[in-house]
Amino acid sequence: MFRNMLRAKQQLPLAECLELLKTEKRGVLSVLGDGGYPYGMPLNHYYNPEDGKLYFHSGKLGHKLDALRRCDKASFCVLDSGEREGDWALRFRSVIVFGRVEFVEDRERIYEITARLSRKFTDDEAYIAQELRRSGPAACLFALNPEQICGKRVLES
Repeated sequence: MFRNMLRAKQQLPLAECLELLKTEKRGVLSVLGDGGYPYGMPLNHYYNPEDGKLYFHSGKLGHKLDALRRCDKASFCVLDSGEREGDWALRFRSVIVFGRVEFVEDRERIYEITARLSRKFTDDEAYIAQELRRSGPAACLFALNPEQICGKRVLES
């Protein structure tokens, strides 16, 4: 169902893909938006190595959630900051995850995963607890269940 990478020599091993998903803080989630148009939006994410899912938090309303409720298929792309090669070329790694989305309804799980995601940005536990109390009741959490994960190493030229 999913295509093989054309430039197989550039393909990243799965372990390296998963490491990028764990360490990078942001990526672009793409869904089938209104009128059949692709809709991509930058989002923070949390990769959970325990269940292999990517988690995203958001408000409870909006274009993204409407699109995901119509069609649960999505892709998520992350790339590292890369390194300069010469004057302008950039060497970087990227990962694309294809999968299906499920909404998390368990409030305890929502708080747990949201706290883990927050720890990617700060280790201030008091701040995280305050934010969970303030915005937790209004938060929506959804998971992308990977069906394919592929990554590649690119050197612009």
